[in-house]
Amino acid sequence: MNKLAGLLVAFALVAFTAADTYAQRVVVRTRPARPTVIVTRPVAPSPRAVWVEEEWVPQGRGYVWHGGYWAAPPRPGVVWIAGHWRHGRGGWVWIPGHWR
Repeated sequence: MNKLAGLLVAFALVAFTAADTYAQRVVVRTRPARPTVIVTRPVAPSPRAVWVEEEWVPQGRGYVWHGGYWAAPPRPGVVWIAGHWRHGRGGWVWIPGHWR
């Protein structure tokens, strides 16, 4: 039960960060390159858990990379839509991943 509680807290933090990230809309002229870091995927904490590949988090006038993590779907039947870069006026913006 402690693992599930920890996973839910981690998911809530990521969700709040993603919501805040979307509101900030940091625009960069050059899209940052994904680091050449090998992420070893740990064992899933539950059969329902979904692996989230990567996220970019705004920091100052740019973004920092946050490696993959396990997340629990908020309800049955939803799927994780991965975050992605979108080119817009003035540069690139990271669109955070979300559940749909």
